[in-house]
Amino acid sequence: MNSKLIFFILSILIISCKNREDLAKVEVKVSDNFDQYITVLGIAQDGGYPHINNTEEFKGVKEGEFAKELVVSLGIIDQQKKKKFLIEATPDLPEQLAMLDEGYLHHEKIIDGVFLTHAHIGHYTGLIYFGREAMGSKDINVFAMPKMKWFLENNGPWSQLVDLQNIKINSLENEISVAITENIEITPFLVPHRDEFSETVGYRIKGKNKSALFIPDINKWSLWNKNIIDEIKKVDYAFIDATFFKDGEIPRPMLEVPHPFVQETIELFKNELKEIKSKIVFIHFNHSNPLIHKNNKKRMQLEKEGYQFANTGDIFPL
Repeated sequence: MNSKLIFFILSILIISCKNREDLAKVEVKVSDNFDQYITVLGIAQDGGYPHINNTEEFKGVKEGEFAKELVVSLGIIDQQKKKKFLIEATPDLPEQLAMLDEGYLHHEKIIDGVFLTHAHIGHYTGLIYFGREAMGSKDINVFAMPKMKWFLENNGPWSQLVDLQNIKINSLENEISVAITENIEITPFLVPHRDEFSETVGYRIKGKNKSALFIPDINKWSLWNKNIIDEIKKVDYAFIDATFFKDGEIPRPMLEVPHPFVQETIELFKNELKEIKSKIVFIHFNHSNPLIHKNNKKRMQLEKEGYQFANTGDIFPL
């Protein structure tokens, strides 16, 4: 083996060790500095990234041109009380639970509770992994609004999860807070969306020091009975719907799947201070939205204006 090759191999080993050291520093920082926090466990719309019927995306991920993205989910961790919660039960739930367990908080329970927003595939279908064909769990706490609760209890295969006591459904009410620990409370609020099987809610998450909004799905800001600008001013972070960047983005009528385009949201906030814009954390990107890619020029320009974009692994202290 020649000296150049030896030097190259040693360099790779040194860089690899340095990367592991940096990762360890991040983990220590998270556990040492924040008693309660939110972590991002996925950023993609229900279909994930790469997306079905888009072979080039799968090829791009395989070849390292693009990054795989999991479906939108937030983890809520209270290190002080040794409890962890999920918002959304996505098709990627097994991987997201493993991320929480390995990277944030490990204890005898895989999860202390799961909060659902609505009955679209990216937001509840992961519950099936708690069933007898997979985990065979016992009394996993699931928090759901009345219509969502009825839907799960009266339609298979979800009803089997209830009958076999794999999950235990806890009822939520609009604008009524739930204390998930002594330090954190969550409040559901109704938002207009395509409610074929259930109502749709966003969540207000309040810790001892910080608070957040989570609104991954809404039809249009103008259809909500609240003013999104005013609501964002009340919190420290706002994880909001960024499904599509602009009209005409997908090859079907976009009225079939209404969402506030990122362009529309930016227009709403154009006269707001950078301090307000920086509270916005765009999330729930459809595979067609170019802003899902970190190196997108428009995304980088919006970041300069103050807007934030959710990345898996991001930490937001509460």
